[in-house]
Amino acid sequence: MSGLTGTSASSETWTVLRTMLWSADYLKSKGIESPRLDAEHILAHVLGVGRLEMYLQHERPLTSGELDAFRPLLKRRAKREPLQYVLGRQSFRSLEIEVGPAVLIPRPETESLVEEVLGWARARAGDDPTLLGLDVGTGSGAIALSLLAEGPFARFVGVDVSPDAVETARRNAEAHGLQTRFETRIGATFTAVATGERFDAIVSNPPYVAEGQRADLAPEIVDWEPGVALFGGADGLEVIREIARGAAARLRPGGLLALEVGLGQAETVASLVEEYGLVGARVRKDLAGRPRVVLASAPGDVGGENHNERGA
Repeated sequence: MSGLTGTSASSETWTVLRTMLWSADYLKSKGIESPRLDAEHILAHVLGVGRLEMYLQHERPLTSGELDAFRPLLKRRAKREPLQYVLGRQSFRSLEIEVGPAVLIPRPETESLVEEVLGWARARAGDDPTLLGLDVGTGSGAIALSLLAEGPFARFVGVDVSPDAVETARRNAEAHGLQTRFETRIGATFTAVATGERFDAIVSNPPYVAEGQRADLAPEIVDWEPGVALFGGADGLEVIREIARGAAARLRPGGLLALEVGLGQAETVASLVEEYGLVGARVRKDLAGRPRVVLASAPGDVGGENHNERGA
């Protein structure tokens, strides 16, 4: 390769603007969907400045050390590694979350799940942080940690089948000072939950992509993100069925089950959770107006929820 990625790059003068423009063209040639934006994010990360701040430094030359740090990150993105993995982080609600190949990248639609749970929790507990939550398939811990940071939860348990994911979640909890209220366990669905252990809320962004949809996914997803966090069997509902089957026995009376689901799955999942003993299944839309979240309650004191509601 020539230019910035070639061996002669260190002997040339590369200003912020020149580096930005060349890198955008390079990423575009590799099929990157937003080449200029991604190049700017990577360069800002290396320079330790805000992306917009770089616009005030267009003529600033990069040092050889900055070029040496920038070049491998740019090459990683050119190989279709997700930008979030290249940078090692992703913003999620109010938190900056560490991410890597062991965990699914938190997405904006998942923030809708958090918002629904927060509304339910505040109505149930008020401002008194007494609720106990369980995050099934916690991954980076983004959901549980956001609920701890913003809602009336005293403690959350995060379970994941991947030891590397559990370790990532633990580091994120420590980074945000939430480690004393966040317990991580290794296990699939409810295998790490003790007999008789009960929660006020069970939340999950489970794997819900059908195996047959694998070929439809972008390389950044299918080649890099963990398949165990993406694919839910032939119809995408394999793990969701496991959660639905076991949720009622692990919720306190009136407790909440909140699931993120794939497009076209919401009504099926709403019926499924009621088949397994939960009540008041209802569907909520994400910010793009797509049915994305299924909520249901354990039988008992449910605080006046309308159990016949299915719409958004």
